[in-house]
Amino acid sequence: MPYISPTQVPMETNSTVRDITVGSLTFRVSETGAPGNRPVLLLHGFPQTSWSWRNVIPALVDAGYRVLALDQRGYSPGASPDAVEDYAGEHLVGDVIGVLDVLGIESVDLVGHDWGAAVAWQVASLFPDRVTTLTAISVPHPGAFMEALTSDTDQQGRSGYMIDFATPGYERTLLADDAIKFRALFGVGTGVDIDHILSQVGTPDRLRRALHWYAAQSVERALATPHTPVPTLHIWSDDDWALGEYGAHATHRYVTGPYQLVTLPGISHWIPEHAPQQTAEGTAQGSVDT
Repeated sequence: MPYISPTQVPMETNSTVRDITVGSLTFRVSETGAPGNRPVLLLHGFPQTSWSWRNVIPALVDAGYRVLALDQRGYSPGASPDAVEDYAGEHLVGDVIGVLDVLGIESVDLVGHDWGAAVAWQVASLFPDRVTTLTAISVPHPGAFMEALTSDTDQQGRSGYMIDFATPGYERTLLADDAIKFRALFGVGTGVDIDHILSQVGTPDRLRRALHWYAAQSVERALATPHTPVPTLHIWSDDDWALGEYGAHATHRYVTGPYQLVTLPGISHWIPEHAPQQTAEGTAQGSVDT
């Protein structure tokens, strides 16, 4: 299925798609729900776009939210620079703050999955005045993740793929033979729209820009991420092939605000699509509790 464009928005979503310019880059942001409602910003992960939230958005709108879903750097056509260094963490965080500034939003309920969660943790930790609540899906606090990488053999084994993903040229390996290795990342019955993903990042150049996220991040920045002071919900699933339980259970030590961990049994890494109702309910409940 093709990406929702400004001229091709499914009527049942009542969504609009806006181009928002931050510095020299232009981002695609879909907006659903009444403008005066409480804003929630959704950040997708690798290798997806805001389309990954398609089954979460209606439930959040029904719960009374103004839902904003951002196509992040490397995914928005007007915000896909070529250089690896352009995907460093400070730029990814700056994109989120810049989008909020353009939209005139002082504080937002922030929700992120996968790399989107990694960015959301940093935004909430570095700019807590801009985040009302945080819902981090799959990925633990950067400090907890680094702790897991250094002391947990299970997480070390799970994260070996990250070296391959950061290596230039690996995009061709993922896309070879009708993208067989790429397709295998998503499993069976997880609800992921693989054809849509390939329509967006299914060429070597486009996929390499998405993979730049792996190449550009630094251990130093992860370790320097402050503790998170905002009310936080961490949603982790026990059938996640990429992220083990160590980081999920260590995260509470890196949050100084109200904190809750929810574990979804039998759900894969791709939580927003595999368990959209639980994702929406968790996000809504987390904001109600503040």
